[in-house]
Amino acid sequence: MPGFELFGPSERKEVNDVLDNGILMRYGFDAMRNGHWKAKALETELQNEFKVKHAQLVSSGTAAVSVALAIAGVGAGDEVILPTFTFVASFEAVLMLGAIPVLVDIDDTLTLDVQAVKQAITSKTKAIMPVHMCGSMADLAGLKALCNSHNIKLIEDACQAIGGTYKGEFLGSYGDIGCFSFDFVKTITAGEGGAIITNNDEYATWADQFSDHGHDHVGSDRGAESHPYLGYNFRISELHAAVGLAQLRRLKDFIALQKKHYTIIKEALKAIPEIVFRTVPDGGEENYSFLSFFLPDLNTANKAMLKFKEVGIDGCFHYYNNNWHYVRRWEHLKEAKSLYPIAPHIKEALAELKTKEFKQSDHFIGRNISCLIKLSWSEAETKQRAAKMVEAIKSVL
Repeated sequence: MPGFELFGPSERKEVNDVLDNGILMRYGFDAMRNGHWKAKALETELQNEFKVKHAQLVSSGTAAVSVALAIAGVGAGDEVILPTFTFVASFEAVLMLGAIPVLVDIDDTLTLDVQAVKQAITSKTKAIMPVHMCGSMADLAGLKALCNSHNIKLIEDACQAIGGTYKGEFLGSYGDIGCFSFDFVKTITAGEGGAIITNNDEYATWADQFSDHGHDHVGSDRGAESHPYLGYNFRISELHAAVGLAQLRRLKDFIALQKKHYTIIKEALKAIPEIVFRTVPDGGEENYSFLSFFLPDLNTANKAMLKFKEVGIDGCFHYYNNNWHYVRRWEHLKEAKSLYPIAPHIKEALAELKTKEFKQSDHFIGRNISCLIKLSWSEAETKQRAAKMVEAIKSVL
């Protein structure tokens, strides 16, 4: 991770196809394309790769989450349960639709704690959205059981975990709708882009329409198309889709390489008895894009990160004071800082975050370090990195 580390002839070939015919938009201009439809081809290959009936490309992972929530019927006043450890896009998408993000604790999976979710469900809950941060997943079976018993939707944000699996199913395909991101730092990248996957025919139709201004895409004359529903412009371009197409075809190789490097480092860190590795739910397999582990306490984790910096170990993250990924520093959310007026019921809900404590999440995030696994490392470099990490951690224990 990320896929841009290994850009090569296959990506250039797909991009040149688009540049040669000059059609950068994914819709229309049929006669000028010389048979090149990169977005359509990528959607088909996503369906085949992840064994789902439908895939819809969009302009970003944030757009994917926004579309997924919209087609699931999430809107004004509804509540969506999501974890305290995620990317800001998760709550941005909820707020965009006029819904309320309900943050709940994580557990040692670094994702949603099923019991915390259970306690947070109300009559307003419309969806549960686990976020598969740093390449691994929540207890999806437990979350699905809650969804089934309360008649709510399970929407998987698999933007950081493409290619991982749970009980034999690809992440993103286990719930009602799954979301991927293809931004510049993801396992496979299109520069910018995202996708939703689903087995629900109705959701697929709505996603196709909602992501393109409500166009029904019936017939071959775009100007004559009708608009069954309101929509927005979340379209991906053919250039981005072209890069994503080449990268998807390399996904298995990328994950195999990540697993190799991940395993080398993890085996080395096992020599330190104070380290506890992130829990992967039974039946789950990560996509190996990050190696996440826990140190004994917050102070030790802080010291380890300083030591990593001192000895030149980059790409490791301690999210406790991170501005993008953990609830403690989301002041703009807690203060409802918006360029446009926010509905009173949403402001009231967000105000509760100013004083709400997430002690269980603090316990896990405060002790956690997540280290990026790069594709471009050689085996020798990976082993050298592992040895330096072991030495650095031992020096602060």
